[in-house]
Amino acid sequence: MEEIDKLSINTLRLLGVEMINKANSGHPGIVLGSAPIVHTLFTRHINIDVTNTEWWDRDRFVLSAGHASALLYALYHLSGYKISMDDLKNFRQYNSPTPGHPEYGYVPGVEMTTGPLGQGLSSACGMALAEKYLAAHFNKESVKVMDHYTYVLCGDGDLQEGIAQEAASFAGHLKLNKLIVLYDSNDIQLDGEVELSNTESVKGKFEAMGWNYELVSDGNDIDAIDRAIIRAKNSSSPSIIEIKTIIGYGSPDSGTNICHGKPLGTDKTNELRKNLGYNYGPFEVPKEVYEFYKKNVTERGISTSHVWAENLHVYHSKYKELYKELNDFFFNSFEIDYSRFKEYTEAESTRKIVGSYLDEFSNQCANLIGGSADLTPSTFVKGADGNFEPQFLYGRNIRFGVREHAMGAIVNGINLHGGLKAFGSGFFVFSDYMKPAIRLASLMKLPSIFIFSHDTVCVGEDGPTHEPIEHFAMLRSMPNCNVIRPADAKESFAAVDIALHSEHTPTVITTSRQGLPQLEGTSKTGVRYGAYVVYQTNEKFDGILISSGSELSIAIDTAKLLEKDGLSIRVVSMPSPYLFDKQEEKYQEEILPSSCQRRFAIEMGATMPWYKYSRNVKGIDTFGISAPIKYMHEHFGFTASALAADFKKIK
Repeated sequence: MEEIDKLSINTLRLLGVEMINKANSGHPGIVLGSAPIVHTLFTRHINIDVTNTEWWDRDRFVLSAGHASALLYALYHLSGYKISMDDLKNFRQYNSPTPGHPEYGYVPGVEMTTGPLGQGLSSACGMALAEKYLAAHFNKESVKVMDHYTYVLCGDGDLQEGIAQEAASFAGHLKLNKLIVLYDSNDIQLDGEVELSNTESVKGKFEAMGWNYELVSDGNDIDAIDRAIIRAKNSSSPSIIEIKTIIGYGSPDSGTNICHGKPLGTDKTNELRKNLGYNYGPFEVPKEVYEFYKKNVTERGISTSHVWAENLHVYHSKYKELYKELNDFFFNSFEIDYSRFKEYTEAESTRKIVGSYLDEFSNQCANLIGGSADLTPSTFVKGADGNFEPQFLYGRNIRFGVREHAMGAIVNGINLHGGLKAFGSGFFVFSDYMKPAIRLASLMKLPSIFIFSHDTVCVGEDGPTHEPIEHFAMLRSMPNCNVIRPADAKESFAAVDIALHSEHTPTVITTSRQGLPQLEGTSKTGVRYGAYVVYQTNEKFDGILISSGSELSIAIDTAKLLEKDGLSIRVVSMPSPYLFDKQEEKYQEEILPSSCQRRFAIEMGATMPWYKYSRNVKGIDTFGISAPIKYMHEHFGFTASALAADFKKIK
């Protein structure tokens, strides 16, 4: 190791520790142990352009161990990103651009929001898949426009999360060889020694999943780390490099869990300086360290970016059609011929309708990619052009297998990479498994698409384990998450169209198992407002029924039944409360006038979300039952006659 490397690594260590001390909050253990890892990666391998953070062919670095954010910000400061010394001093403070965990779209250079362990590693699998697909689709032997790596820094906690196991299995199966995981293996976690809760062989497990395994026995040996990364880059499989480090290296608490998430404080930090031979004060960076990083990270990355831009110019002159398509992919600028979409007149399940519309969108949008969690025959959601496989990299149907946890994160990773628009699908009840990934998509303002079929107890014979109850309430309560529940073909088309054109919001589309009628009053445009009037016979009305999805037709039947008793009823379709809440107050008042409080909300799910719009709600606040679908509506009171009787009781 050269002296400048040692000085740079210790600068990273002390910057991170001082940030945590000043904030009186953070995780110094991994900062001290992992600094040599990220230093080696960034000064010898990674290609980034700090002046163009959206450069398509940059290497991706995902800090899956998001609690190491102080190390990341110190690294990015030295690398030339727009993170100032004052920003480092304001670590974890109010309105600071250096928050407690890395946040995508908020901190320059951060590829995704991390913190929930396992999510970063899993989304990185999606990034690596996107690179592999785009490389196969666009690269030519003479000119490569997509040729980069996805690097991950993770710890013991990441690898213990179930989602990471699913994602690693997925990546090994698909031979995502440009995925390189740097595993900070220090044998310590928050509760104590790792061996107290986990004694498996990481090497044996990952090799069994088709990964290349490398071991670096000394985490301070940057030449050994460098050689391991080189071998990983030449592997035909994804690679995990286990790097044995010492948590809290150099501090009085090194090798113990004490320093995992507790600031060192002044006295221990001074002792750390002495142990490392680091003779600089708090937040002091030696000039030669800045110069070293400028040359080996900033300028090297910018130079690589410029070479790529020159190659892209050559690519443009040689392959004009592919160049245009490449731009269409990354700017999602496909023109849609809406006349090609089927019009439905007969009853059909919205799962089949949404599936057919997604197929047609896939025919016209060549960057649309995704699939189901081993449920394609049930969800009717699949990608086009065959299956994406190691021997066929042009397929856009991803066989996620029974890996719902990882599927959500992988979809996020593909969308974060850019160039592709990804979706994933499963049964609505199993959105439980995907909720953390959906939440991260919402937090990152990422327009991922999640399509869930079998959205009510009308699943029937599969019983209560497969019948969602609280799931609408769960996802509708999530900030920046657009849940759309279409009632028929017109609303289904609008749902898919909205999802595909969303820019900053993930979309959850839920669909029915059972066939539903095509309704006269539904509207593609109405869905864009979240709610609209779908049925009304008189200008003056005695009450309002509010519903969505498969219950909308029942609500209309209920209104017609009530009319026989002399009551005039307005029926409002509300496929997306999220969109309705975004409308101007004037529109909301037009649809749900405050003068009419005789309202009745109807949905076969938890009642909780509907009290915002009505004091009277008919829902299901118990678990479902196992029975054929014909029994479901009567058992739970979702027939026109039962609902009409309930409405009459409302004063």
